[in-house]
Amino acid sequence: MDKRFWIAGIVASVLFFILGFVVHGVLMTEDYMRIKSMFRPEDEAMRNMPLMILAHIIMGFAFAWIYSRGVSAAPWWMQGLRFGIAAALLITVPWYMIYYSVQPWPGMTAVKMTVFDGISLIITSLVVAFIYKSRTADLS
Repeated sequence: MDKRFWIAGIVASVLFFILGFVVHGVLMTEDYMRIKSMFRPEDEAMRNMPLMILAHIIMGFAFAWIYSRGVSAAPWWMQGLRFGIAAALLITVPWYMIYYSVQPWPGMTAVKMTVFDGISLIITSLVVAFIYKSRTADLS
């Protein structure tokens, strides 16, 4: 685990947290207000914030670690895009399909969560790929 791993892990953790807030705290607010009975009360949710932060740290470092195992000679942006799409297909898409299958999520809410979180994963993977790009990598 080199310096790039630690930088990528920290950056990915922060991005996951910030983009998660943008998606779930801003873009999805109206949707969530319609189904607020499915969520914890805000004060209870805020008491769980340390757990939420820990989850984002774990996710960020795991993301950086997995990415670092597959770095190739391809252009960094192509690797980042490929990794982000693969991660979205592995995590985000099936996760929200399962949520929708077992919980009474409105269909459009599940679609929005899937799309927004998929985009967030792709953004984060492009940033991680940029951090891991070699100094002599093709910048095209």
